[in-house]
Amino acid sequence: MFVKNISRTSFRSLLYSFLIFSLTSDTHVSAFNSGITALSSRKLDSNQCSSRRAWKKRSALISLNDEEGGMERRIWNSCRISSSLLRSSSKYMDYLDSLSGKKFRNKIASNNSTDPAKGISMGKVVRKFIPENVITDVQTRRPHYISDWTDAFKVKRQVIPAILFLYFSCLAPAVSFGTIASEITNGSIGIVEFLLSSGLCGMAYAVLCGQPMAFVAPTGLTLAFISGLFSFCTLKGLPFFPIYAWVGLWTSFYMIMLGIKGSSKLIRYCTRFTDEIFNGLLSLNFIYEAMSSLRRNFVTAPDQMNLTMPFVALGMALSTCWSTMQVTALEASQFFTQKIRNGIKDFGPVVIFIFMSIINELPWFKKFGVPTLSVPSQFELAGGRNFIVPLSSVSWKARLLCSFPAFFLTSLFFMDQNISVRVVNNPENKLKKGVAYNLDMVALGLITGAVSLLGLPWMCGATVQSMNHVRALTEKAFNEETGEVEIVSVTETRTTGFVVHAMIAGTVCLLPLLRFVPIPVVSGVFLFLGRKLMSGNSFLARIRDSMAEKTRLPKHHPIQLLGRRKTNAFTLLQILCLIGLWSFKNNPATAMFFPSAIGVLILIRKYLLPYFLIEDELEALGDPTP
Repeated sequence: MFVKNISRTSFRSLLYSFLIFSLTSDTHVSAFNSGITALSSRKLDSNQCSSRRAWKKRSALISLNDEEGGMERRIWNSCRISSSLLRSSSKYMDYLDSLSGKKFRNKIASNNSTDPAKGISMGKVVRKFIPENVITDVQTRRPHYISDWTDAFKVKRQVIPAILFLYFSCLAPAVSFGTIASEITNGSIGIVEFLLSSGLCGMAYAVLCGQPMAFVAPTGLTLAFISGLFSFCTLKGLPFFPIYAWVGLWTSFYMIMLGIKGSSKLIRYCTRFTDEIFNGLLSLNFIYEAMSSLRRNFVTAPDQMNLTMPFVALGMALSTCWSTMQVTALEASQFFTQKIRNGIKDFGPVVIFIFMSIINELPWFKKFGVPTLSVPSQFELAGGRNFIVPLSSVSWKARLLCSFPAFFLTSLFFMDQNISVRVVNNPENKLKKGVAYNLDMVALGLITGAVSLLGLPWMCGATVQSMNHVRALTEKAFNEETGEVEIVSVTETRTTGFVVHAMIAGTVCLLPLLRFVPIPVVSGVFLFLGRKLMSGNSFLARIRDSMAEKTRLPKHHPIQLLGRRKTNAFTLLQILCLIGLWSFKNNPATAMFFPSAIGVLILIRKYLLPYFLIEDELEALGDPTP
């Protein structure tokens, strides 16, 4: 009775939409009738149906949570596509009429927009250059992109202290690794480069990435690769920065290709066995760098009979670490109210960092001569070099050969990035906005190419900083039934990451102030980050439990289920793998090829362990086969 109000073209478009989805159920037929009703009541012709404004207006009226509304939206979308085809050519319409049902559906699905003159499918062209993996990730995150920025302003009390804490926890690695890099590269890359790269890369990643709760930052593993590359260039008499830039550009290319080809799904073969060893390596690296800095005070003391300053520095580092751990753990205590505990947890680490720096400036304390950060007095790159690296200063052969070390660096980035993001996306964190692993890879690839052209340090996924970001924006509450503190929600936002890294980039304008920060305080932050990364690592927990009395272990502990012998054998294998990775990383001759050793862990888990442990035993160890 209302079909007379519909234009012939629009009705045929809707009819073809009906055929595409093979609507047979009552729900689908009802949705189809709703589409006809909408066309009749709103009197939309084919031009209006395909217009962007009308489509947006209509989409706003449809409930995406309702099955019928969702089907109605699909019909209207197909109507828009089909009507576009109708306008293109009447002969093409007749051609579609002649097709069988299956061929018709295939033709419509593969022709979102067709050039009738050339017969070129624009949909195929788009899918060729923008693969489905990336399109899917973009579609997953696009509805949340605006809220990713605005959600932070709804919980300012939580976001502001989180930004301050994250600023110092991200600043410490940038400054420390910058100091170490200056030593191992003979001043080619220093603190200024690390601050600038960390800030700019973090800002770009916050804008481009699919999972904004993850952070990119300098890591000790990346620094080990840079050290190996610099040693190789020095040995072969090659210019460091051009080789560095070409390795980075090849890595950028590999990363982008891995992202658009959907290679992130391969990370499923990186099971908990590999994750725990890798996180153990990261934790060990943080603690090692902190202890190396503290040890240096004892070794370089002018008077070996007077070690007052080294012991005072050690005390400052341990005090910083211990007090930071205490204020962050206060959230789960029984003291004060929840609001006060959250405030102490949020602002405590920042207050401790500033307090220790002020203490070091007091006259009665300054006489100990505790070392502070050594930074340039003004902003300039190391050696006064230009920003743009001269790429043409090496031969074509050298440029092509750079693709080989880039393969190893890509392996490191692939593992580091996907493990970091996967830890963030852990269901236990209760994130709600979806994952986009491939988009994250493409974003990191683009960023890597940009910093390589500028000769700035590479950044990659940082597990410690990423988890600190999640925990800083997590709201927890005590569950009286279980007697445990549980996660209520997490504020998923890009704003914190962007602001934190903008502050780090802006720190290059405040270089004189960094001279007041004691190095032992930075070492204390490193100790805290390394210890924090150990939390939740069942591999390290099993090392401790290997000496525990069996009757005092939980009922579902692997030792209770498999026995001490098998559990300890599995743990021993992980220890040997960790030692092997550490030795490979610290050996100057193999440091550049160290990332390839990480891939060996996957092979051990996939092909070696199944010979000694059946699937039920692996599940008991928390490492089921994917």
